[in-house]
Amino acid sequence: MEYREIIRIVLRRWWLIVLPVVLSAVVSIPDLLRDNADFGGGFTTQIRYSAAQKLNISERETDYTDIWLASEYTVDALTDWVRSASFRGEIGSVLGETPVSLEGLQIAADNVRSVGVVYLSHLNRKSLSAIADAAALALGNRSQKYFPQLGGEAAQVTILEQRELAPSPPGLMTRLAPLIRMGIALLVGLAIAFVAEYIDPTIYHQDDLRRLGLPLLGSIPKERA
Repeated sequence: MEYREIIRIVLRRWWLIVLPVVLSAVVSIPDLLRDNADFGGGFTTQIRYSAAQKLNISERETDYTDIWLASEYTVDALTDWVRSASFRGEIGSVLGETPVSLEGLQIAADNVRSVGVVYLSHLNRKSLSAIADAAALALGNRSQKYFPQLGGEAAQVTILEQRELAPSPPGLMTRLAPLIRMGIALLVGLAIAFVAEYIDPTIYHQDDLRRLGLPLLGSIPKERA
């Protein structure tokens, strides 16, 4: 099929192509207008902190580079701990009998030099608020159980910032779903248009006669205004 014939079919059956796209767009408009929280992606929060090992620091005339370096190592260690299952267990321990489920809780951590960040996400807003408070307490009171180099005392942790809970951004596929549906609707519309053209016996163009092997004796041009 030549491209000119394809263009003629598209122009002739355009309403069959557009109709599924319009229907899909009508269905997808609510999704495009929905707020992130309405997608059911849960909520997220961050805890930024600094930490250092407890040291008996005497007055000195030299700089404190070694102390800052020790702080960086401490935050490095805490970052690795936050990523482990034991930190999740400590959160559960701090929560105790509080009716908060850790199912679906996602924990991530990172740090830049002496400042660490804990990322928490959960489907339930109220549960995440309690979990964030428990995580901050675990950071400040439970690290000595996992790092013997702390000498049996928890690392000194200072919470720099605990962000307000915010809706988690929906996943990429969730955001693209309306556009994907409209793209599929366009392909369906094209398929319907070509099927309708195939089963329609009407002669629309002189090329239709040539494909049927019928001789063309002449043609009457359209009346022009």
